[in-house]
Amino acid sequence: MPAITLTQSVVIGDQLALAWGDGDESYIGLKELRQSCPCAVCQGEPDAMGFVVKPTVTYTDRSFQALRMQQVGGYALQVTWADGHSSGIYTFELLRELGQ
Repeated sequence: MPAITLTQSVVIGDQLALAWGDGDESYIGLKELRQSCPCAVCQGEPDAMGFVVKPTVTYTDRSFQALRMQQVGGYALQVTWADGHSSGIYTFELLRELGQ
């Protein structure tokens, strides 16, 4: 399977627009993007027995405002949200899935 490449990402209104190297485009609502944050603070992490307890995450209006995005290597985007959250690394595979 060829590598997924991202050529451009930009916030338009309340959506993240993504242009992919294969010519495809994806649009993801910022609310959906934030609620899909893959970090351990948002999704939990396994304990010593392998059980994952998803934490309760509280959102405000600022939680869904993307301030900045930066590419992480050639495989992911990191989003800084207006409420200060920035630990989620969204892989290109996850972004393609969310944009379907």
